[in-house]
Amino acid sequence: MDHRLGLNEPKASLKLAFTGNLIDPQSETRNEESLPTALADPRIRVLVMSGGHLFMKQSTAGDAAWLTLDDAQALAVDLEQVIFLGNDAAGPVIAAPSGADRDDPPDGFKAVPFRALFVEGLVDPAILGAVAQGASLLAWNANHRFCGRCGSETASRAGGYRRYCEACDREHFPRTDPVAIMLAARQDRCILGRSPHFAEGMYSCLAGFIEPGETIESAVRRETFEESGIRLGTVEYLASQPWPFPYSLMIGCIGEAVSETVDPDTSELEDCRWFSREEVLQMLEERHPDGLKLPPPGAIARFIVEHWARG
Repeated sequence: MDHRLGLNEPKASLKLAFTGNLIDPQSETRNEESLPTALADPRIRVLVMSGGHLFMKQSTAGDAAWLTLDDAQALAVDLEQVIFLGNDAAGPVIAAPSGADRDDPPDGFKAVPFRALFVEGLVDPAILGAVAQGASLLAWNANHRFCGRCGSETASRAGGYRRYCEACDREHFPRTDPVAIMLAARQDRCILGRSPHFAEGMYSCLAGFIEPGETIESAVRRETFEESGIRLGTVEYLASQPWPFPYSLMIGCIGEAVSETVDPDTSELEDCRWFSREEVLQMLEERHPDGLKLPPPGAIARFIVEHWARG
């Protein structure tokens, strides 16, 4: 393993999408009055979402993502389902699910896919971070409307940070799904794979969910072997990224490959092979002779690969 990689360099995660959240979630003081208090505050701003999209004003202004309560009502928001995200320097922030048609939104609004927000640079890092928080909590609440113990309907509490089942007196709390995303590397070569759903010509890091009872390192080694047939030795953490699809945390690592033969899992990957450092640099600089490319800036996969290639 090349220890010149600069693992855990300061502010590494600030180069990643969805990591710039400046909202104080008020974890220690949040209670049943937090959401009503926020709704009564004239400074309140709303992030309105639906199906992996953020509703924004039809404007190029930097605040196009911050909507008012009147805007939210125009977008068919159910105020009973909103989430209190917390406060930032400008006041309280809530996230709300919309019932409006994403393909035909009301006049003055547009629905933008989350990925486009960072790929096209449509919002600043603080808003992207808030979107990750809000989208994850909205998805968790929508997916946990019924108690996992007794099956009864649950109710939102503490502004959406808890759900309560009155039938069996059980509280449920938000969860984050940890995902290992890793680059297997050896000297001047690394392993990249291509999934069938990727854009044409795109290759990326391998990735997979961390299973119960696993360490991050064990998951990195297991997933790498399962998907590529490559064995790993040393595994080192690099950076992490909230990923609101629906509520994951991408945990980025680099592993030292200790075997050579690639045996890809063709049920998951179209292709998986070794790439030279020079070939990866060509992909980063969009000059690969075959038009191959990497995920866009802001994605942790690109960050990991670029960190290695330029290391």
